[in-house]
Amino acid sequence: MEDQEIVKRLKNGEGRDHAFRLLVEKYQERMYWHIRKMVIDHEDADDLVQDVFVKVWKGIDRFREDSNLYTWLYRIATNECLTFLNKKKRRFFLPIGRNEGELELKLESDALISGDEVSMRLQKALLKLPDKQRLVFNMRYFDEIAYEDMARITDTSVGALKASYHHAVKKIEEFIREH
Repeated sequence: MEDQEIVKRLKNGEGRDHAFRLLVEKYQERMYWHIRKMVIDHEDADDLVQDVFVKVWKGIDRFREDSNLYTWLYRIATNECLTFLNKKKRRFFLPIGRNEGELELKLESDALISGDEVSMRLQKALLKLPDKQRLVFNMRYFDEIAYEDMARITDTSVGALKASYHHAVKKIEEFIREH
């Protein structure tokens, strides 16, 4: 079923439960990996994916359909990630280095993340980036999202996103050279 039909059924109530199941089936894995690349931890990612779909269920009537459905979903997921990461930093009063260390341990022990040396070094380099640069890098490099779509998702200008991506790439290159 096309996204427009799913949205139509979600909004008018006709076959709403079925349409929601289709929406979850279509986007759950993409949302999971988008979130997982930001929060690293599997359980946190699972919880956030559920939160995203609850927000979609409750807020579908506010979806104006002036963007693609996946753009709206990514925006919700992105906001949930950034809110979660900020709360986690405040809750534990962790200096950024200690939070990175915790995430690095989870990364190394996770069976779902590829363990080859190059891939692990890239993942560790990503942990060193500020949250927003990591988000932009993940969306562009891994998800291959166009800058225009990222601008709608993050409510940021294309120029700022390109600059964030450029800075992220430079920091990653430097980290990999040094490690």
